[in-house]
Amino acid sequence: MLKLCLCMIFALLLAALVLQLRQQKLELSHQANQLHNDIEAQQARLWSQQLQIAEVTAPNALSHTLNERDLQLVPRPRPGAPATQAGD
Repeated sequence: MLKLCLCMIFALLLAALVLQLRQQKLELSHQANQLHNDIEAQQARLWSQQLQIAEVTAPNALSHTLNERDLQLVPRPRPGAPATQAGD
Protein backbone atom coordinates (compact mmCIF):
# COMPACT_ATOMS: atom_id res chain seq x y z
CA MET A 1 0.00 0.00 0.00
CA LEU A 2 2.88 2.37 0.79
CA LYS A 3 4.47 1.74 -2.62
CA LEU A 4 1.20 2.54 -4.35
CA CYS A 5 0.85 5.83 -2.44
CA LEU A 6 4.45 6.81 -3.25
CA CYS A 7 3.95 5.99 -6.93
CA MET A 8 0.76 8.09 -7.01
CA ILE A 9 2.50 11.04 -5.30
CA PHE A 10 5.45 10.91 -7.71
CA ALA A 11 3.11 10.57 -10.67
CA LEU A 12 1.20 13.68 -9.56
CA LEU A 13 4.46 15.59 -9.05
CA LEU A 14 5.67 14.50 -12.46
CA ALA A 15 2.36 15.56 -14.06
CA ALA A 16 2.58 18.96 -12.35
CA LEU A 17 6.16 19.44 -13.58
CA VAL A 18 5.19 18.48 -17.13
CA LEU A 19 2.30 20.96 -17.07
CA GLN A 20 4.60 23.69 -15.77
CA LEU A 21 7.14 22.99 -18.52
CA ARG A 22 4.38 23.06 -21.12
CA GLN A 23 3.18 26.42 -19.82
CA GLN A 24 6.72 27.81 -19.97
CA LYS A 25 7.06 26.56 -23.53
CA LEU A 26 3.82 28.32 -24.52
CA GLU A 27 4.94 31.57 -22.87
CA LEU A 28 8.34 31.45 -24.57
CA SER A 29 6.71 30.71 -27.90
CA HIS A 30 4.41 33.71 -27.42
CA GLN A 31 7.37 35.96 -26.57
CA ALA A 32 9.30 34.72 -29.61
CA ASN A 33 6.31 35.49 -31.85
CA GLN A 34 6.01 38.99 -30.39
CA LEU A 35 9.72 39.64 -30.97
CA HIS A 36 9.44 38.33 -34.51
CA ASN A 37 6.52 40.66 -35.21
CA ASP A 38 8.46 43.59 -33.72
CA ILE A 39 11.47 42.77 -35.92
CA GLU A 40 9.26 42.62 -39.01
CA ALA A 41 7.67 45.97 -38.14
CA GLN A 42 11.10 47.59 -37.64
CA GLN A 43 12.34 46.09 -40.90
CA ALA A 44 9.32 47.44 -42.78
CA ARG A 45 9.95 50.87 -41.26
CA LEU A 46 13.61 50.67 -42.25
CA TRP A 47 12.72 49.72 -45.83
CA SER A 48 10.27 52.62 -45.99
CA GLN A 49 12.95 55.03 -44.80
CA GLN A 50 15.46 53.61 -47.30
CA LEU A 51 12.91 54.09 -50.08
CA GLN A 52 12.33 57.70 -49.02
CA ILE A 53 16.09 58.34 -49.00
CA ALA A 54 16.46 56.73 -52.41
CA GLU A 55 13.68 58.88 -53.83
CA VAL A 56 15.16 62.09 -52.47
CA THR A 57 18.73 61.31 -53.53
CA ALA A 58 17.89 59.98 -56.98
CA PRO A 59 19.86 61.79 -59.70
CA ASN A 60 16.77 63.23 -61.37
CA ALA A 61 15.40 64.48 -58.02
CA LEU A 62 18.75 66.07 -57.18
CA SER A 63 19.03 67.81 -60.54
CA HIS A 64 15.46 69.06 -60.24
CA THR A 65 16.20 70.48 -56.78
CA LEU A 66 19.42 72.09 -57.95
CA ASN A 67 17.73 73.66 -60.97
CA GLU A 68 14.81 74.82 -58.85
CA ARG A 69 17.07 76.59 -56.36
CA ASP A 70 19.39 77.87 -59.08
CA LEU A 71 22.53 76.65 -57.36
CA GLN A 72 25.72 77.04 -59.35
CA LEU A 73 27.72 74.01 -58.30
CA VAL A 74 31.04 73.01 -59.83
CA PRO A 75 32.02 69.35 -59.71
CA ARG A 76 35.07 68.66 -57.58
CA PRO A 77 37.78 66.41 -59.01
CA ARG A 78 38.07 63.00 -57.47
CA PRO A 79 41.04 62.37 -55.22
CA GLY A 80 43.87 60.87 -57.22
CA ALA A 81 42.44 62.04 -60.55
CA PRO A 82 44.72 64.22 -62.68
CA ALA A 83 43.94 67.89 -62.28
CA THR A 84 42.75 69.76 -65.38
CA GLN A 85 43.55 73.37 -66.03
CA ALA A 86 41.01 76.02 -66.99
CA GLY A 87 42.76 76.69 -70.33
CA ASP A 88 42.47 73.11 -71.59
